Amino acid sequence: MDTLGAGQDGWFARPAARRWRCAAPSESARSFHASLPGYSPTPLVGLPSLAEELGVSRVLVKDESSRLGLPAFKVLGASWAVSRVVARRAGLAGTPGLAALKEAAGGAPLTLVTATDGNHGRAVAKMASLLGIRSYVVVPQVMSDQAAAGIAAEGADVVRNDGDYDAALRRAAGHARTHPDAELVQDVAWPGYEEVPGWIVEGYATLCLEVDEAMARDGLGRPGLVVVPVGVGSLAQAVIAHYRSRGTDPAPGVLSVEPDTAACALASLRRGVPCSVRTRDTIMTGLNCGTLSTAAWPYLREGLDGAVSVRDEEAARAVEDLAALGVSSGPSGAATLAGARAALTGAGAAGRRAQLGVDPGSVVVLLSTEGGPAQGPSGPGPHD
Repeated sequence: MDTLGAGQDGWFARPAARRWRCAAPSESARSFHASLPGYSPTPLVGLPSLAEELGVSRVLVKDESSRLGLPAFKVLGASWAVSRVVARRAGLAGTPGLAALKEAAGGAPLTLVTATDGNHGRAVAKMASLLGIRSYVVVPQVMSDQAAAGIAAEGADVVRNDGDYDAALRRAAGHARTHPDAELVQDVAWPGYEEVPGWIVEGYATLCLEVDEAMARDGLGRPGLVVVPVGVGSLAQAVIAHYRSRGTDPAPGVLSVEPDTAACALASLRRGVPCSVRTRDTIMTGLNCGTLSTAAWPYLREGLDGAVSVRDEEAARAVEDLAALGVSSGPSGAATLAGARAALTGAGAAGRRAQLGVDPGSVVVLLSTEGGPAQGPSGPGPHD
């Protein structure tokens, strides 16, 4: 039964979600990522003080503050999708490496196009630079100069667009439709545009595989709860698909976290249908999204154990607390700590913990998807 926590406008739970199963996603991107210059698994950091605070056995933070030379996880999806786009356009079979992709990309004019609020666009631009091709990145007018400069530094043509992220997305999609040399590399799906976002989700699977490997190496088994930030839901889709296809019983719980100013997943789960919300400013810029990816929605609807929204001040506190423990995280990444606190502590926590299947022996994994502000543009892109 779907339930709303008593008096909790920012809480939704579906205890039956843990019994839902789906087909195993492709893991093809992992070998490609391993071939990229500078690849290594990002750290999975144990933080005993947070485990004590949350009343669980362990808290492990997946620290994505440095991933393939960028300050966020987004390059995992962007790199794999770009490789597939270039290979498809050139008629290459299999999983070609960078050298083959660069040679193929140089055979004809090609521009990678995307819209972004931060690190997705920077990741697409970085891949374009590695392959010696152009990138055209549309950003909302409100994007900070620092974030725009980070994208431009990767060689992109950065175009500011009036309006919010959704307006930038419309402009990027329109540009790709009207320029024969352009390929849209967007991390959100809509009817008629599913293949590339699907490749991006496949790319995110590398993060989940790394978590499994690190936990197995340390003799920790599997997570009891994985906490993931949500913008349009693509990262959550990857996490749910990974853990709901592993054959373990019970499967790990999955908790989504959003800003209370942009909680489109929470609103959609409550209504039982995908719906858009009007967003307001938030320090969690990477999660400031009002509409879910159509590809992500079925996974969130069936496979999320819980959804919670958090306030800016809660995310800011989480940033400071993680920094004090040696983990660099921006507000969008640290939102997972804020969400875990909201779900597992405070008034009504016993009921929420029961709905999530969390007890004192549980291992909780927090996905910190971006580095702190000093590391680059804030936010993992408004499409996690």
